[in-house]
Amino acid sequence: MVTPSIRPIRRLLIANRGEIALRIMRTCREMGITSIAIFSEADRLSPHALYADEAYCVGPPPSRDSYLRGDYIIELALKHKVDAIHPGYGFLSERSEFARSVEEAGLILVGPSARSMDLMGNKLSAKHTVANFQIPMVPGSPGAITDPKLALVVAQEIGFPVLLKAAAGGGGKGMRIVESSAEFSEQLQRAQSEALSAFGDGAVFIEKYVAAPRHIEIQLIGDQYGNIVYLFERECSIQRRHQKLVEEAPSTCLNPEVRRAMGEAAVRVAQACGYHNAGTVEFLVDDQLNFYFLEMNTRLQVEHPVTELITGLDLVRLQIRVAEGHPLPIQQEQIQIHGHAIELRVCAEDPQQQFLPDTGILERYRRPQGPGVRIDDGFREGMEISVHYDSMLSKLVVHAGHRDEAIQRMIRAIQEYEIQGVATTLPFGHFVMQHPAFQSGQFDTDFIAKYYSECDLYKQPSDDQLFSAALTAVLQHEHASGVQGTIKASSPPTSPPENKRPVASEWNYKPGFAPWRINRGF
Repeated sequence: MVTPSIRPIRRLLIANRGEIALRIMRTCREMGITSIAIFSEADRLSPHALYADEAYCVGPPPSRDSYLRGDYIIELALKHKVDAIHPGYGFLSERSEFARSVEEAGLILVGPSARSMDLMGNKLSAKHTVANFQIPMVPGSPGAITDPKLALVVAQEIGFPVLLKAAAGGGGKGMRIVESSAEFSEQLQRAQSEALSAFGDGAVFIEKYVAAPRHIEIQLIGDQYGNIVYLFERECSIQRRHQKLVEEAPSTCLNPEVRRAMGEAAVRVAQACGYHNAGTVEFLVDDQLNFYFLEMNTRLQVEHPVTELITGLDLVRLQIRVAEGHPLPIQQEQIQIHGHAIELRVCAEDPQQQFLPDTGILERYRRPQGPGVRIDDGFREGMEISVHYDSMLSKLVVHAGHRDEAIQRMIRAIQEYEIQGVATTLPFGHFVMQHPAFQSGQFDTDFIAKYYSECDLYKQPSDDQLFSAALTAVLQHEHASGVQGTIKASSPPTSPPENKRPVASEWNYKPGFAPWRINRGF
């Protein structure tokens, strides 16, 4: 074994914003590490900037002029004698050129090496890297294809339906399902155009489309001496536009044998690229529990809290310790699954308008509390939700002894979460938790296409319905007052589900009834 070379981290710059910056800073505080925040002019008074031990402005609101200025961030880190940089996720977290610049500046990156990012950052190079490590692959083209005629031939050999995927990126951008040869050329052009716009690289490749798949990922953590462990799986199948909305751990579909096989395959993927620090290997799983390698995310994931809750491990603490040069403090056989965790991404999006992002002021913001409820957020009441950054407001995470309990806990937490001023995905989360397919665990990545339409979410009750509810309550509490009054009834609270101000309805009534105001719950 290599003799450890320890470089203590005493001052850590977090090259990110919002909830993930706060998440990292809280672990820093527990570890006695000074946290240094960066912020754009729009985030000057944001919680992450105010919580940090030190905070410095890096530019105007657009991310390209602030949070993506890697050269300036490194310069700032050197100026303020920072030991290490944690990129969080998004922004610079998977940019190998930034990782390389951090290394060249003599700083520690709390993340993998630039080389690992290079190998895993492109889906095609990732597949080539792991080709000799017994990793199951979805049938597909051996490389990127730009010639439409050749691409069509390859697609026909694979067999429709096929999936076109951007080689350089993720998040659903540059991804198209093609059902037949008749639509192939048009969809290829669209995929290439989206890939070029999103990633600066129009290369796409072709894969066999796996029907009714589950999207399951394996969390890894590895040290700098070749020790790698897997922290079990996360189920990420409920998505819109190929982007996750609900995650849970463990998955309902895996048995112990498949879970172990997937974990060991994920470790081999990490070994193939000499990986250290936290990372995630993503797989597709079909209805026969065959699994296929998709890609590796060389960073901490948004959904890491569900893994923390079922394992009892602080992933950020482990990241920092590994980055300092310490060996992993745990071995595979020591890691166990405890209970069940579910995460809902609470985004400023309108589920009744095809999940379009919404902007505005958080007029009311009240977090749920109680046993087994965790909120990772970076907002407070009165803050503006702007167009400059990702739409995610928070991660609502619950943990319980069993999955059924976790679902009911999530429903309760959604009901308690009060957000006014912007539309959110809270009502969609409520819909998911109550749907029989989710409750039974029998669902796949087509959940929204199969089960959800905008009309499925809560609808505003009619005046007749409000009147009926109000009148029923009045009759139940009748007393002879002899005073003419008004029946008032409000629409249900708006935090879930509609995120608009309540609309009150009124009806005059005759003597014999006391005035009542009816507030119906969600």
